[in-house]
Formats: sequence, C-alpha cells, structure tokens
Amino acid sequence: MSTDTRPTINAGTVPDAFDDVAETYDLMVGLSPGYHSQLRASARAVVEALPTTPGRRPRVLDLGCGSGASTRALVSALGEAGVDAEIVGVDGSAGMLRSASSKPALSGVTFAQADAEHLTSSDLGSFDGVLTAYLFRNVAARDRLIGEIREVLAPGGVLVVHDYSVGDSLTARWAWHATCWGVIVPLGMATAPQSPIYRYLWRSVLSFDGVRGFADRLWRGGLTEVETRTVSGWQAGQVHAWRARKASA
Repeated sequence: MSTDTRPTINAGTVPDAFDDVAETYDLMVGLSPGYHSQLRASARAVVEALPTTPGRRPRVLDLGCGSGASTRALVSALGEAGVDAEIVGVDGSAGMLRSASSKPALSGVTFAQADAEHLTSSDLGSFDGVLTAYLFRNVAARDRLIGEIREVLAPGGVLVVHDYSVGDSLTARWAWHATCWGVIVPLGMATAPQSPIYRYLWRSVLSFDGVRGFADRLWRGGLTEVETRTVSGWQAGQVHAWRARKASA
C-alpha cells in the first residue's frame, strides 16, 4: 500500500504547487541539459516575427513567465536583434513572480500576477508578440486560452508556444518516460523532495495534445500561419515550438 501523502495536482492547483518550489526552481531547470538554449530559440522565433509599426515601441508578453527563465530568453533575443521593446511577464504563482522580479537582469521587465484564462479582463493592454513556455499543458480550458491570447494580440501579432508534446509518436512517449524518470523526477526529488510537481509534469505531458493536434487547435482558435519545429539534441521529438499569427486585417 502506498504511503505517499503528497497532494494531487490538477490544472486548478498548479500555481500553488509552483509557489512551493519557487525557491529551488532555478536550480532545478539549471541542471536540466538544454533547457535555457531551447527557450532562447523560441524567444528568437518571437522576435524575428514581430510586426513593426513606425514610431511605436513593440510590446511583448511572456505568459506563464515562472521564475523568469523565458523572460531572460526574451531579453536576450531582443537585445541580439537590437529591438527596444516593452516586456511584460505574467504568471499565476506569486512565489515564481517574486523570484523573477528579484533578478537584476530583469529589472526592466514589468511583472504582474494574472490568470492566463482571463487576460482580457486583466487590463494588460495589447501585445505585438506573446511567448508561452510550458503553460498550455497546465491549463484545462486550452481553447479559451487561445482565444484570450488572440484578443490581446495586436493585428499581425505573433504567438510562440514552447512545450512538451509526445502524443504523435510512440518513440517520443517512451523517450519522455526515460527523460522524466531518468532526469527530471530525480532532480526534482533532490531540489524539492516534498513536492509532487515533477510527477505531475510527467503525467501532464502524456495527456497533452500531439504536435499536429495542437497546431490544429491554434488554427481553430482563429490564428493563421501556424508552423511547428522540434528542438535538436537529446530531447528531439519531445520539446516543440508552435508559431502562429493573428491576421493583420
């Protein structure tokens, strides 16, 4: 009989679960090979597709910014491209936002706590680009979230979604089991032994859309120019990015 008394995590309790691991999360992802380079590639995919409006400073949203790793990737990508943009980081976890806002490298970023499924009522304004990293799996109403993002995107604005997806490939699913139980869960046990968040991560990836299915979801949500790519290296076939655009008209 199991004696594991840790709470079960679902989509509604994910922000609280991340509060519990906020102090050790940076250590955890820092130990994960390729984590930061993969985020930088997706941040560059946002920046290179940003629409430009003469005389107006672009605005970029890091939705589900967590402790700021994806935000740092955006800062770096914008700097490399020589683009002066306003960056707003939004997350549902107060603990993760405290961690992000404490980083000197992110001192120019505006952070706000908000529910991703209710962006249009959070008075954040509109954005030329949105990056979401490891967010969609943690949201039950994914179609609603796409609709909320579409509403806050300016005409011609770009969305990049960065996440795990293994539903289209049996090989990728078995590789994910190996990744999770060989790397992620052991690192999670070392950095946050009382938290079930990394076992939840394992389950959430297995239940998430396949790559093609999520691309279709973006199309159905009213976005256009949907394209996908997978990362290279040891997590090829497991981590992907989808890029889509709101129509200019």
